[in-house]
Amino acid sequence: MKTVFLDHVRSKLALHELRGGEGRPLLVLHGLGEQSPSTVPMNLQQWAGPIFALDFTGHGASSVPLGGGYTCEALMSDADAALAEIGPLTLMGFGLGGYVGLLLFGSRPKEINGLIVSDGPGLDGGGGKPTSPQLLHVQPSDLDGSTPDPWALRELASDVRPPKYAADHLRQVNALAGFDTAIVVASLGRPEWLSAIIQSPVVIEADIATGLSTFSSP
Repeated sequence: MKTVFLDHVRSKLALHELRGGEGRPLLVLHGLGEQSPSTVPMNLQQWAGPIFALDFTGHGASSVPLGGGYTCEALMSDADAALAEIGPLTLMGFGLGGYVGLLLFGSRPKEINGLIVSDGPGLDGGGGKPTSPQLLHVQPSDLDGSTPDPWALRELASDVRPPKYAADHLRQVNALAGFDTAIVVASLGRPEWLSAIIQSPVVIEADIATGLSTFSSP
Protein backbone atom coordinates (compact mmCIF):
# COMPACT_ATOMS: atom_id res chain seq x y z
CA MET A 1 0.00 0.00 0.00
CA LYS A 2 1.32 3.41 -1.00
CA THR A 3 0.24 6.44 1.08
CA VAL A 4 0.51 10.13 0.29
CA PHE A 5 -0.42 12.93 2.69
CA LEU A 6 -2.44 15.83 1.32
CA ASP A 7 -2.21 19.25 2.95
CA HIS A 8 -5.82 20.38 3.25
CA VAL A 9 -6.78 23.51 5.19
CA ARG A 10 -5.16 22.73 8.58
CA SER A 11 -5.22 18.96 8.17
CA LYS A 12 -3.01 16.29 6.69
CA LEU A 13 -5.12 13.69 4.91
CA ALA A 14 -3.89 10.15 4.36
CA LEU A 15 -4.73 8.98 0.85
CA HIS A 16 -3.87 5.32 0.31
CA GLU A 17 -3.33 3.64 -3.04
CA LEU A 18 -4.50 0.10 -2.37
CA ARG A 19 -3.86 -1.04 -5.93
CA GLY A 20 -2.37 0.67 -8.95
CA GLY A 21 -3.09 0.09 -12.60
CA GLU A 22 -4.79 1.65 -15.57
CA GLY A 23 -8.42 2.58 -16.01
CA ARG A 24 -11.08 4.33 -13.99
CA PRO A 25 -10.12 4.92 -10.33
CA LEU A 26 -12.31 3.88 -7.41
CA LEU A 27 -12.17 5.89 -4.16
CA VAL A 28 -13.28 4.13 -0.97
CA LEU A 29 -14.83 6.28 1.78
CA HIS A 30 -15.03 4.53 5.15
CA GLY A 31 -17.65 4.55 7.89
CA LEU A 32 -17.74 6.56 11.12
CA GLY A 33 -14.91 5.64 13.48
CA GLU A 34 -13.29 3.38 10.90
CA GLN A 35 -10.27 3.81 8.67
CA SER A 36 -9.16 2.79 5.22
CA PRO A 37 -8.45 -0.89 4.63
CA SER A 38 -4.78 -1.82 4.19
CA THR A 39 -5.53 -4.06 1.22
CA VAL A 40 -8.29 -4.28 -1.36
CA PRO A 41 -11.37 -5.84 0.31
CA MET A 42 -12.62 -9.05 -1.24
CA ASN A 43 -15.92 -7.45 -2.27
CA LEU A 44 -14.03 -4.83 -4.31
CA GLN A 45 -11.54 -7.15 -6.02
CA GLN A 46 -13.51 -7.22 -9.28
CA TRP A 47 -12.85 -3.51 -9.92
CA ALA A 48 -10.45 -3.43 -12.86
CA GLY A 49 -8.85 -0.02 -12.30
CA PRO A 50 -6.75 1.50 -9.52
CA ILE A 51 -8.29 1.62 -6.05
CA PHE A 52 -7.70 4.39 -3.51
CA ALA A 53 -8.98 4.88 0.03
CA LEU A 54 -9.14 8.09 2.07
CA ASP A 55 -8.87 8.49 5.83
CA PHE A 56 -11.22 11.30 6.82
CA THR A 57 -9.92 13.96 9.21
CA GLY A 58 -9.75 12.50 12.71
CA HIS A 59 -9.63 8.93 11.39
CA GLY A 60 -6.89 6.48 10.51
CA ALA A 61 -3.58 8.11 9.64
CA SER A 62 -5.06 11.57 9.01
CA SER A 63 -4.51 14.37 11.50
CA VAL A 64 -6.75 15.21 14.45
CA PRO A 65 -7.95 18.83 14.81
CA LEU A 66 -8.11 20.55 18.17
CA GLY A 67 -11.56 20.87 19.70
CA GLY A 68 -13.59 18.94 17.15
CA GLY A 69 -15.90 20.86 14.84
CA TYR A 70 -16.75 17.90 12.60
CA THR A 71 -19.46 18.13 9.95
CA CYS A 72 -20.27 15.99 6.95
CA GLU A 73 -19.59 19.01 4.76
CA ALA A 74 -16.06 19.20 6.19
CA LEU A 75 -15.55 15.53 5.36
CA MET A 76 -16.90 16.22 1.88
CA SER A 77 -14.14 18.79 1.57
CA ASP A 78 -11.65 16.06 2.55
CA ALA A 79 -12.99 13.84 -0.22
CA ASP A 80 -12.87 16.77 -2.65
CA ALA A 81 -9.15 17.13 -1.92
CA ALA A 82 -8.70 13.46 -2.82
CA LEU A 83 -10.71 14.01 -6.02
CA ALA A 84 -8.42 16.90 -6.96
CA GLU A 85 -5.39 14.64 -6.43
CA ILE A 86 -6.71 11.59 -8.32
CA GLY A 87 -8.96 13.11 -10.99
CA PRO A 88 -12.40 11.85 -12.13
CA LEU A 89 -13.38 8.71 -10.24
CA THR A 90 -16.12 6.44 -8.91
CA LEU A 91 -17.06 6.52 -5.21
CA MET A 92 -17.59 3.53 -2.91
CA GLY A 93 -19.05 4.77 0.37
CA PHE A 94 -19.61 2.69 3.49
CA GLY A 95 -21.92 4.10 6.18
CA LEU A 96 -20.97 7.73 6.78
CA GLY A 97 -18.85 7.55 3.62
CA GLY A 98 -21.97 6.90 1.56
CA TYR A 99 -23.60 10.13 2.73
CA VAL A 100 -20.38 12.11 2.26
CA GLY A 101 -20.15 10.59 -1.22
CA LEU A 102 -23.63 11.90 -2.08
CA LEU A 103 -22.66 15.41 -0.98
CA LEU A 104 -19.51 15.29 -3.10
CA PHE A 105 -21.37 13.87 -6.11
CA GLY A 106 -23.92 16.68 -5.93
CA SER A 107 -21.13 19.26 -5.68
CA ARG A 108 -18.95 17.74 -8.45
CA PRO A 109 -21.45 15.98 -10.73
CA LYS A 110 -19.20 16.15 -13.80
CA GLU A 111 -16.14 14.68 -12.06
CA ILE A 112 -17.78 11.69 -10.35
CA ASN A 113 -18.63 8.67 -12.50
CA GLY A 114 -20.98 7.02 -10.01
CA LEU A 115 -21.57 6.27 -6.34
CA ILE A 116 -22.19 2.99 -4.52
CA VAL A 117 -23.69 3.28 -1.02
CA SER A 118 -23.29 0.35 1.36
CA ASP A 119 -23.98 -0.28 5.03
CA GLY A 120 -21.52 0.82 7.69
CA PRO A 121 -21.18 2.91 10.85
CA GLY A 122 -22.73 6.36 10.66
CA LEU A 123 -25.15 5.64 7.81
CA ASP A 124 -28.08 7.13 9.76
CA GLY A 125 -26.41 10.06 11.50
CA GLY A 126 -28.76 11.88 13.85
CA GLY A 127 -31.85 11.40 11.71
CA GLY A 128 -33.70 13.67 9.34
CA LYS A 129 -35.06 16.25 11.79
CA PRO A 130 -33.54 18.40 14.55
CA THR A 131 -33.95 17.09 18.07
CA SER A 132 -33.68 18.78 21.46
CA PRO A 133 -30.35 20.57 21.88
CA GLN A 134 -27.73 18.54 23.67
CA LEU A 135 -24.34 19.38 25.10
CA LEU A 136 -21.76 16.97 23.74
CA HIS A 137 -19.03 15.97 26.16
CA VAL A 138 -15.72 14.19 25.75
CA GLN A 139 -13.46 13.14 28.60
CA PRO A 140 -10.19 15.13 28.46
CA SER A 141 -8.30 11.91 29.13
CA ASP A 142 -9.62 10.53 25.83
CA LEU A 143 -8.17 13.41 23.83
CA ASP A 144 -4.68 12.01 23.32
CA GLY A 145 -4.42 12.73 19.58
CA SER A 146 -5.12 9.16 18.55
CA THR A 147 -7.80 8.17 16.05
CA PRO A 148 -10.72 7.89 15.79
CA ASP A 149 -11.10 11.27 17.45
CA PRO A 150 -13.80 11.08 20.18
CA TRP A 151 -15.15 14.41 18.98
CA ALA A 152 -15.71 12.92 15.52
CA LEU A 153 -17.65 10.02 17.03
CA ARG A 154 -19.87 12.34 19.08
CA GLU A 155 -20.50 15.07 16.53
CA LEU A 156 -20.93 12.99 13.38
CA ALA A 157 -23.19 10.45 15.08
CA SER A 158 -25.68 13.23 15.87
CA ASP A 159 -25.52 15.34 12.69
CA VAL A 160 -28.93 16.06 11.16
CA ARG A 161 -29.46 14.98 7.56
CA PRO A 162 -32.65 16.52 6.16
CA PRO A 163 -34.13 14.39 3.37
CA LYS A 164 -34.69 17.50 1.22
CA TYR A 165 -31.00 18.35 1.49
CA ALA A 166 -30.08 14.92 0.14
CA ALA A 167 -32.69 15.23 -2.61
CA ASP A 168 -31.26 18.62 -3.64
CA HIS A 169 -27.83 17.02 -4.14
CA LEU A 170 -29.37 14.25 -6.20
CA ARG A 171 -31.13 16.80 -8.39
CA GLN A 172 -27.74 18.33 -9.15
CA VAL A 173 -26.47 14.89 -10.15
CA ASN A 174 -29.55 14.18 -12.26
CA ALA A 175 -29.36 17.53 -14.04
CA LEU A 176 -25.62 17.70 -14.72
CA ALA A 177 -24.03 14.25 -14.60
CA GLY A 178 -25.97 12.81 -17.53
CA PHE A 179 -26.05 9.16 -16.36
CA ASP A 180 -28.89 6.70 -16.73
CA THR A 181 -27.69 5.18 -13.46
CA ALA A 182 -25.76 7.47 -11.14
CA ILE A 183 -26.13 5.81 -7.71
CA VAL A 184 -26.36 2.17 -6.68
CA VAL A 185 -27.79 1.58 -3.20
CA ALA A 186 -26.34 -1.66 -1.84
CA SER A 187 -27.25 -1.07 1.80
CA LEU A 188 -29.96 -2.77 3.84
CA GLY A 189 -30.33 0.34 6.00
CA ARG A 190 -32.81 2.98 4.87
CA PRO A 191 -32.28 6.23 6.80
CA GLU A 192 -34.52 9.13 5.82
CA TRP A 193 -31.94 10.76 3.57
CA LEU A 194 -31.51 7.55 1.58
CA SER A 195 -35.25 6.95 1.31
CA ALA A 196 -35.54 10.48 -0.12
CA ILE A 197 -33.35 9.68 -3.12
CA ILE A 198 -34.11 6.06 -3.81
CA GLN A 199 -37.22 6.72 -5.94
CA SER A 200 -35.19 8.67 -8.51
CA PRO A 201 -34.79 7.01 -11.93
CA VAL A 202 -30.99 7.46 -11.70
CA VAL A 203 -30.83 5.46 -8.44
CA ILE A 204 -31.08 1.66 -8.40
CA GLU A 205 -31.03 -0.94 -5.64
CA ALA A 206 -28.49 -3.71 -6.19
CA ASP A 207 -25.50 -5.38 -4.56
CA ILE A 208 -21.93 -4.05 -4.54
CA ALA A 209 -20.86 -6.39 -7.36
CA THR A 210 -23.58 -4.99 -9.62
CA GLY A 211 -22.59 -1.46 -8.69
CA LEU A 212 -18.95 -2.10 -9.55
CA SER A 213 -19.84 -3.61 -12.93
CA THR A 214 -22.24 -0.73 -13.64
CA PHE A 215 -19.58 1.94 -13.18
CA SER A 216 -16.47 0.11 -14.36
CA SER A 217 -17.01 0.61 -18.10
CA PRO A 218 -16.09 3.97 -19.69
